[in-house]
Amino acid sequence: MVKERGAIVQVWRAFVASIKPKRSQQKFVGEDYNGTKYYEDSGAPSKRGRMFTPVDKDNFMQEMPAEWEAWLRYRRHEPPTNEEIKANYNLIMQKKSNAAQLEIERAAEMKEKYGDKTKVLEGAKSKEFPTYDDYKNYGQDYHVKKPE
Repeated sequence: MVKERGAIVQVWRAFVASIKPKRSQQKFVGEDYNGTKYYEDSGAPSKRGRMFTPVDKDNFMQEMPAEWEAWLRYRRHEPPTNEEIKANYNLIMQKKSNAAQLEIERAAEMKEKYGDKTKVLEGAKSKEFPTYDDYKNYGQDYHVKKPE
């Protein structure tokens, strides 16, 4: 007959496991075109063992390719291949150049259709945020009025 483990034995094993140093088995998986390196920790106690180290550790809002983000969030099982990343990067660059070409064509079409009125629109588009003289030194030139 098999003897069941007691509560004391389970507590003891959990205590010993918490004291032992955990061996991290981080495996380098890949690198993106920004230089960010991606790792997978197979010895992680939870499912969440995928991580990355950015090139600039202070920049939290850096660009991350969609393929790598999907891999980090477990939306895909296998990490992206270099060929897949290059193909998607080329597609992104092609879309950007097509958008720039369309913008040039659209500007020429607007100039042909409306003439000099487009200059007025371009001037309005480049207008900065308004500043008012009343609010330039707000709180600095404050004088208390004496009651009369």
